[in-house]
Amino acid sequence: MGRVRKTDEEWRRELSPEQYRITRQKGTEPPFTGKYNNFKGRGTFSCICCGQTLFASDTKYDSGSGWPSFWEPLSPDALEVEQDLSLGMRREEVLCSQCGAHMGHVFPDGPEPTGLRYCINSAALRFDGESD
Repeated sequence: MGRVRKTDEEWRRELSPEQYRITRQKGTEPPFTGKYNNFKGRGTFSCICCGQTLFASDTKYDSGSGWPSFWEPLSPDALEVEQDLSLGMRREEVLCSQCGAHMGHVFPDGPEPTGLRYCINSAALRFDGESD
């Protein structure tokens, strides 16, 4: 599937105000408030904007940060990382590679085997559960 491109008006129509603020305006939900922070379901997590599958539940862990955290994306091509110098900090912003949606940030303090912590906003994700 190619790069998803939509107008700002189209994104506003398709997303809730919170989803739009986070994914299209690089917002952040307050810590410990997102629906996937303590979530333990088995399946995959996809981009709320375009549906691209980003993470598997078996790479999700409790980082204590207040946001859903993963130690590895499902595919190395699923995400793009850009430098973020906002708020007087140097961080690595995580974007969906298919539609450019802001997902969150990645930090080098995660568990093995990658040592990475993909700190992702719940509002940027959709969960697709496994059937029993």
